[in-house]
Amino acid sequence: MLSEAEKAIASENLPGFRFEILDLASSKLLADLLREQPPERLTHFKPHGFDLKSIERQTLNPAFLMFGVFSNETLVGYFFLRCFANRRCFVGRMIDHQHDRLGIGRAMNRIMYYTAWNSGFRVFTTVSKNNDLVIRSHSRNPSAKVLKELPNNYLLIEFLPDNTSRM
Repeated sequence: MLSEAEKAIASENLPGFRFEILDLASSKLLADLLREQPPERLTHFKPHGFDLKSIERQTLNPAFLMFGVFSNETLVGYFFLRCFANRRCFVGRMIDHQHDRLGIGRAMNRIMYYTAWNSGFRVFTTVSKNNDLVIRSHSRNPSAKVLKELPNNYLLIEFLPDNTSRM
């Protein structure tokens, strides 16, 4: 999967931004980014603990592939694939509140989807129906298909490849 992630990153070109696989050395940058977000921005985004120790633990988890988006040397976005032995993975992303609407989210999606699909994984996410920003984003995503409603007002969504989706 790592080689597919590297290919996906290499094929992505968003002027002013660079995409990288995060590692242990980037843990503090990620903890700082998450700490700097307005609390309402993280209400429905809880893939793991946001303290440094939890983030360091995640970077060492081989089933959790973490990516970052950088503007110069500043981390401005975080996204991930959480993979399971049944060839399914869950994705998530968070963009710094000061960097919305710059095309970062679409680029993150392409990297996540292509990495997973080209590694033979199905791609899913769960989204709170109360998370208007993400619901609106997924409603415009041609790869997104709502599979079912989950407890506590959440939706299970699968991202389906089309014939033009492969790198």
